[in-house]
Amino acid sequence: MRESAPQRVWYTSYGSNTHLDRLACYIKGGQPPGADKTYPGCRDPRMPSRSVPVELRGALYFATESPVWHGGRAFYDPEQEGRVCARAHLVSSAQFADIAAQEMYRSPGEDLDLSEVLTSGVARLGSGRYETLVCAGRMDGLPVLTFTAPWRADEVAPVPPSRAYVRFLASGLLDAGAWDVDAVAAYVAASRGAAGHWSEQAIRDLITE
Repeated sequence: MRESAPQRVWYTSYGSNTHLDRLACYIKGGQPPGADKTYPGCRDPRMPSRSVPVELRGALYFATESPVWHGGRAFYDPEQEGRVCARAHLVSSAQFADIAAQEMYRSPGEDLDLSEVLTSGVARLGSGRYETLVCAGRMDGLPVLTFTAPWRADEVAPVPPSRAYVRFLASGLLDAGAWDVDAVAAYVAASRGAAGHWSEQAIRDLITE
């Protein structure tokens, strides 16, 4: 990384990494329940020093078929109207790079040049599903960063997420402490890809099992 790059960032998750147990598999290494992949973890295995609830402008949607979860993946479209419930994890810039690499099924170990995303708000590192970096603003003086697909929500077919994926995402948002069970269930059930496949009651049941 360039010397001007921040040492710490808010990695902001809107998918299954809202759940700290799921995120731990990316940071410490391991296989999350319900998934078919074991992750190597980050070079620095320390968990985030803080994890806080945040809301981003845009929309959550589910698309593409995950060979890990056997269902749709969560994506973020910052150009859509609406709000995205998310959880910001305070990690090092190196950890953010390692998490991004593992999301693309690559080996961790290379730092990212964050200069473009910090300057323009968006940086396309490639055409992969999680290779578009987005800076949604700053919090406590540090950038709020996430990654998503290069396409828009209406440019790809919706795919409903699996039971295990929904459980991690919804439970992680509930654990964040800003939303209750009903709010989380309504939010996820209304998202493109989940709507018509996941009812609010089914999501409530998952959260409270």
